[in-house]
Amino acid sequence: MRTIVDLPEDQIEGLRRLGQREGLSRAELLRRAVAAYLERQGSPGEMEEAFGLWRQSPVDADGQVERLRDDWVR
Repeated sequence: MRTIVDLPEDQIEGLRRLGQREGLSRAELLRRAVAAYLERQGSPGEMEEAFGLWRQSPVDADGQVERLRDDWVR
């Protein structure tokens, strides 16, 4: 997919220099940057799997928060 991205001049220049040094096009550098960003964010499936993980647990969340806060004031 082609897209248009507005970047400030300093970032464009940084991409140009990095591309020359690494022998890569700006497009390839941006593809790699987007891939790395998405990998760091985790997949939506991971978030959905974790949501409600403790739902069946008898842990009282409000009580747990209060116990943690009590530790801070001691």
